Amino acid sequence: MSLLCICVKKARLTGTEEKYNSYVTLKLQNVKSTTIAVKGNNPSWEQDFMFETMRLDTGLIIELWNKGMLWDKLMGTHWLPLMKVHHSNQEGEGKWLSLDSEVVMRNGEAKGTRGATGNSVLIDARFELPYDLPESEALELQNKLEVLNNIMDHEIQTLEKQHRRATRSLSGMSEDSDYTSDISYPTQHQHNSSAHQFRRDYPYRYDSLERDDSREYSGRYDSFDGYEREADYYQDSPTHHPRSDSESEPLYYNSRPPHLNHDSPAESRRSFDNMSRQSTQEYSPTDSRVSLGNTSRQSTVEYNQQYDFDTNPQMPTPAKLRWIRAFEQVCARLNERNSLLENGDILGDLPSGVAHNKRSWYAHANGGPPEHNPFYTSIDSMPEITPRKKSVPLVSDLTMAAHKRLNAGVPSIMVARQSLNDEELKMHVYKKTLQALIYPISSTRPHNFVVWSATSPTYCFECEGLLWGLARQGVRCAECGVKCHEKCKDLLNADCLQRAAEKSSKHGAEDKTQNIIMAMKDRMKTREKNKPEIFELIRTMFSIGRNANLCHLESVKEWLLEDGTTKWSAKITITVISAQGLIGKDKTGTSDPYVTVQVGKTKKRTKTVPQELNPVWNEIFYFECHNSSDRIKVRVWDEDNDLKSKLRHKFTREADDFLGQTIIEVRTLSGEMDVWYNLEKRTDKSAVSGAIRLHISVEIKGEEKVAPYHVQYTCLHENLFHYLCETSGGTVTLPDAKGDDAWKVYFEEPAQEIVDEFAMRYGIESIYQAMTHFSCLSTKYMSPGVPAVMSTLLANINAFYAHTTASTAVSASDRFAASNFGKEKFVKLLDQLHNSLRIDLSVYRNTFPASDPGRLQDLKSTVDLLTSITFFRMKVQELSSPPRASVVVKDCVKACMKSTYQFLFDNCNELYQREYQTDPSEQTNPDDHDGPNTRSLEFWNKLMTLIVSVIEEDKNSYTPVLNQFPQELNVGQVSAASQWHWFAQDLSYALQEHEKERLCKSSEYMNLHFKVKWFYHKYIAAVPPYKGTVPEYPIWFEPFVMQWLNENDDVSMEYLHGAYDRDKKDGFQKASEHALFSTSVTDVFTQLNQCFDVIQKLECPDPEIIVRFMKRFAKTVNKVLLAYADIVRRDFAKYVGRQKIACILMNNIQQLRVQLEKVFEAMGGDNLDRDAADILKELQQKLNGVLDELSVTFASSLEPQIQASMQQLGTQLSKVKGSGQVSLGQASHRTAVQQESDMVLSPLMDFLDGSISMFAQSCEKTVFKRVLKELWKIVMSTMEKTVVLPPLSDPRQDMTKEAEKNLSLRQCAVLEMALDTIKQYFHAGGNGLKKTFLDKSSELLSLRYALSLYTHTTDALIKIFVSTQTQQEQPSIEDTVGEVSIQVDLFTHPGTGEHKVTVKIVAANDLKWRTTGMFKPFVEVHMIGPHLSDKKRKHSTKSKNNNWSPKFNETFHFILSNEDAPDAYELHICTKDYCFAREDRLIGVSVLQLRDIQEKGSCACWCHLGRRVHLDETGWTVLRILSQRTNDEVAKGFVKLKSECRHREEVE
Repeated sequence: MSLLCICVKKARLTGTEEKYNSYVTLKLQNVKSTTIAVKGNNPSWEQDFMFETMRLDTGLIIELWNKGMLWDKLMGTHWLPLMKVHHSNQEGEGKWLSLDSEVVMRNGEAKGTRGATGNSVLIDARFELPYDLPESEALELQNKLEVLNNIMDHEIQTLEKQHRRATRSLSGMSEDSDYTSDISYPTQHQHNSSAHQFRRDYPYRYDSLERDDSREYSGRYDSFDGYEREADYYQDSPTHHPRSDSESEPLYYNSRPPHLNHDSPAESRRSFDNMSRQSTQEYSPTDSRVSLGNTSRQSTVEYNQQYDFDTNPQMPTPAKLRWIRAFEQVCARLNERNSLLENGDILGDLPSGVAHNKRSWYAHANGGPPEHNPFYTSIDSMPEITPRKKSVPLVSDLTMAAHKRLNAGVPSIMVARQSLNDEELKMHVYKKTLQALIYPISSTRPHNFVVWSATSPTYCFECEGLLWGLARQGVRCAECGVKCHEKCKDLLNADCLQRAAEKSSKHGAEDKTQNIIMAMKDRMKTREKNKPEIFELIRTMFSIGRNANLCHLESVKEWLLEDGTTKWSAKITITVISAQGLIGKDKTGTSDPYVTVQVGKTKKRTKTVPQELNPVWNEIFYFECHNSSDRIKVRVWDEDNDLKSKLRHKFTREADDFLGQTIIEVRTLSGEMDVWYNLEKRTDKSAVSGAIRLHISVEIKGEEKVAPYHVQYTCLHENLFHYLCETSGGTVTLPDAKGDDAWKVYFEEPAQEIVDEFAMRYGIESIYQAMTHFSCLSTKYMSPGVPAVMSTLLANINAFYAHTTASTAVSASDRFAASNFGKEKFVKLLDQLHNSLRIDLSVYRNTFPASDPGRLQDLKSTVDLLTSITFFRMKVQELSSPPRASVVVKDCVKACMKSTYQFLFDNCNELYQREYQTDPSEQTNPDDHDGPNTRSLEFWNKLMTLIVSVIEEDKNSYTPVLNQFPQELNVGQVSAASQWHWFAQDLSYALQEHEKERLCKSSEYMNLHFKVKWFYHKYIAAVPPYKGTVPEYPIWFEPFVMQWLNENDDVSMEYLHGAYDRDKKDGFQKASEHALFSTSVTDVFTQLNQCFDVIQKLECPDPEIIVRFMKRFAKTVNKVLLAYADIVRRDFAKYVGRQKIACILMNNIQQLRVQLEKVFEAMGGDNLDRDAADILKELQQKLNGVLDELSVTFASSLEPQIQASMQQLGTQLSKVKGSGQVSLGQASHRTAVQQESDMVLSPLMDFLDGSISMFAQSCEKTVFKRVLKELWKIVMSTMEKTVVLPPLSDPRQDMTKEAEKNLSLRQCAVLEMALDTIKQYFHAGGNGLKKTFLDKSSELLSLRYALSLYTHTTDALIKIFVSTQTQQEQPSIEDTVGEVSIQVDLFTHPGTGEHKVTVKIVAANDLKWRTTGMFKPFVEVHMIGPHLSDKKRKHSTKSKNNNWSPKFNETFHFILSNEDAPDAYELHICTKDYCFAREDRLIGVSVLQLRDIQEKGSCACWCHLGRRVHLDETGWTVLRILSQRTNDEVAKGFVKLKSECRHREEVE
């Protein structure tokens, strides 16, 4: 990692000072830094920036920006190659860099700039030197790096030509460097020669002990015999690196990395890319995705730390190491490295520890290391299905084409198209079209109105209002002479010429008429000349010949000039039906409406409906009209009958209140019509609202049998639409119109002009035109672009009928019912269209393929069209609950997805082979062509791949299009949920069948499980139906995961034995230089971690299944580790003589415990299921027991040497002379004792120094402490048995013969001093055993107790004897030689507190004694206890001659001191054979302790006689100590009594 330091100093900019407010941006790879903004053309920043980078082949991009109000402007950029940046620790003056306008890119990376801007910036760039490297050496290193780069370029070219195979990898460390993060470095130490020196300076440094185990198992599993722990103390030293065996790296990577033989450049690249990486986080058993290149690696930083470049000239420089890594990466990409790496030029400069070890794995039954074991490598725990970018066609192109032809639009039967075949109607429409187009209304001559004042009363031609004088001034046309009010001029016929001709012909003004006709002719000729395409289109559309067309055209002209003006007449029948929503004019808020209808000069009136705003009249009026330019004027009035109104009637024609009017052109009428007309204002001041309903029937002379104009327009529009579609190859040509009225443009010119002029001439409403065009488009609704047009048309139709204005109170349904198009016809059309759209949306994947953006837009428009239909039904038809568009679309989408899934399922193999099979010659499994089966799982993998492609297509292509209902429909989510629903049903059933037969490998089931998991988590988990729920798929795969785990047991056990055998064959070498355990532990946990990694990566969301998985894996761990522990325990006895190997084996068991705890934490720790946790905790206890057992075995192997040392120690101790008390408080005494203690301990310390120092370096801390504990126990017990209390030569002999083995008080003082020294040695200043353990250990307490006995008084020893020897009568029970009947009474004096014991010897019975002489049995009773030296202690009965069951009946009294309670005393009863002049012979002995009768106060019983009393070690110790007190009569008598045994019988 290199540290790049940049200082942005200043800049020089061209331009005025006020122009700039600039800042500099620095970009390096993905990091960006920016200075502050400074104003002026010479800005100064002086800001420092630092970047860390490992790529010196890139460059730094420097950009200068000028800050603007809305956006910033780039003023120049510069690319600075990092290879040209110098190394220095000193900040320089910088360098001016010119800025260019453009960055040159190559392969996505900046390589330079071009286009000078005239601006420049001052930059100081440098690389910070590592450590204290001089600049001269840094410059030399940089030059060498450049040379090496040139060599690399040359060699890469050579590699590209030769294409040689790749060689093995280079590693930064030896193969045994897996565990170097926190392991200490033990050092050798010199042993000290004396115990006295050891107390001050310990001979072993306890480096391995100085690894903190205070956190080991969190206090869960390990406690030394229940004693409380102390905090460990660590000494700081230059060579000390503390490490705890509980904190070692989880044993994952194998310690024997195989020879790297990559199969592909990609694998080689992955391995070598990881060479320079070193993890900075603690590995856990879950981090198990390991490549070969991850084994035994360290970064260049580690090289710098571990090797001294000054003292090791063979070590390459960091620059060369960086080059080697770069070279390896390039070679990995080319997969050709042998020639350069084996020629010695590169490896020759590397130390032996840097080159990768060539040692490979031994042959293994399961394929080598776990990362190469097919059992694990065959499982892909990170699957990912890459969907195709292209849409997956679900059907063939031929089927699609046929589908398009069949579904291009609503079938013709759905839409009435009779006009296409009605020739008579077509001919009439043809002529009418010519009339409308040859002299169009849009081009008629307007009136030439001038202001005019009548000199006599005259009336307005339009409203018949008065025109007279200046007060009633009006306007008059200069051409035709028509007079009207200013407000009425827009209501007149707009064609001045035609009106003038009509007026002239009626009044006989032939000349003027002729002039007007000539003017009209000229206009028609000009029209025909300027617009020939219009008439040609009309001719070809109606299939009229050219000559016939000319004849028809001439006749139309004549009709317009003659018949159209003078001979035209019509009969008009008008029915005034009703009105709605009239405005109230009376004070009561109502009106009294009536209607006047005027045609020409004829005017008629309905009756008055009083006080009604929604009147109904149903009155019929008949009119005759002789002028096609006349208008029907329908006006609604409010009748007033008050006096004021009557007076107004006398003077004015319009005395009533005006409620509204509608003007209808007579020329627009044809046939019968039932229409609602909105009432309109007459002037801006009029207050009008409502609508009126009229039924109008027109019979034009000469056209009595001809269809109405609306039917004629329908004929024209349909024929024109059909013709244009045919000429364009069956597709609809859509006009390119924009603006608010674009929806009224139906065709391109001149077709649009034809329909517009026809509609204008014959009064066809624009809404009727729109509905007619909508009907036509419905026959081609699947054509490109048509759905958008139809959606717009229907939206405007909806707006026309549903969006009523304030002045119109007519309901939308009523207005629609009065439509000239026909209510039933249009509703039926929409219903049929709605059904067709639903059908097409149900197969939208075929109808609107994602590969066609145009069709996707049509899909969006189709949904909009469905929405418009729903709106029409709800707002126009006013249906109560029409199906909502969102529900309809969602149902269609689901239907399409269901059919899609079924198609994928039925054609899975064919589709997969067509879309994903890259090699046609590739062999496929014949079972796959049969669909799902129990012999293979490949079908489900293929099906999942296809489903993913479909979901991705829905999410990326269809979701953005079908976004009209964001809250209700997300196509991607619906697709994922639907596909998963059906897929889950099929897969769960299939897996149930697989569970019965299990014909596939468990790894195949696991791979399918991982793929299903990936599929679910990527596409399903966040979908609303499944979000927050526990998925079911883990339950399907649970039997197969359990099967895999069962198989893993066999693999694990086989791998365990192989790893142990390899380790054993290698001599149990350490796993790495600083590890204290061998490779087999690493291998075992590598394998276990592989298994756990697979389980963990299942990421099972079902907690109950996780519990079962963890419990099953816990059993595997338990089985494997116990098996390993059993093997070690079995073989351990063979290696106890080879102490280093024995230490490694114990370290292995300890490492099992450490790693087991890490496995426990990785499995959940305290949150782990109780059953699994109990298994692991029990396993931990078992391993703890095994380690204890091994420690005992190992320490026991040292016991002979310790015994020998102790014997020497005893010999040395025996040389210590002196008696009497020793006062250690006196300096002279203490010094003398200290010297004697050092002399005595020298044999033991010489042995301990050599052994424990080696153990400290070879054992883990916990192991070492256990060994120390066992050694401590052995040393203490051996010292007690060998030195303090040596065993008796023969316990049945006279105890006085053992007196020479006893210790003097001085010797006891020496041993006490020696014990303190030994304890300090084992404590080692806090680095060894804890003081609490040492002080409380039973062995030390026993030894100190034994030593303390030497200083006790005789009474104290006897009291101890009585209190501890409670089983003295045991031999009398096992082997009875007779019995004695006694009665004992205990009495305590109430005043003095003295105790009186009365013993009555009643009789003896069944004495087993054989003798050749006279048999004279008698009984002795001895009182044993303290403070009896001045009291009688012994009584005897009289002897009986030759009686083996004698009766005595003798009573004796004993007086006891009040200083002790009776429980400190016992009765010692001896039956003897009296012999004259020689020692009496003992027949049997019995003991009765007073504590047994203390509570009752008296006792009468038979006491069994034994050959001797039974004593334990304490009893013998007391006897041995008392035996040396030859001057103490009490002691001598006590020793004789307790050591005496039954005499040998005299038998012939």
